[in-house]
Amino acid sequence: MDVKQAVEQAKQQIADLFSKEGLVNLGLEEVEFDDALDQWRITIGFSRSWDQLGIPGLTPSSRRTYKVVTIDNGGKVVSVKNRETANAA
Repeated sequence: MDVKQAVEQAKQQIADLFSKEGLVNLGLEEVEFDDALDQWRITIGFSRSWDQLGIPGLTPSSRRTYKVVTIDNGGKVVSVKNRETANAA
C-alpha cells in the first residue's frame, strides 16, 4: 500500500466512523510509516459543531480533533486513537 492509498483509507475511515457527528474541515495532518511494524500511522484532523469557540458577537474560532489511524501494509485498519496535542484544552 502506498502513502496516497493509506491516507485516503484513513480519511474514509474517520468519515465513516464519525459520520453522524457533523464533521467539517476533515484533513490530513501527519503521515508516518513504521518499518518495524510494517504499518502506517496517519493523523487526521477535523472539527465538529461542538468544537466551536468564541465570544458572542465576535468571530468564532474552531478547535480541532486529531485521530491517529493505524493501517497495516495490507490495508487493514488496526486502530483509531486520539492524538493529544500540547495545547489541548
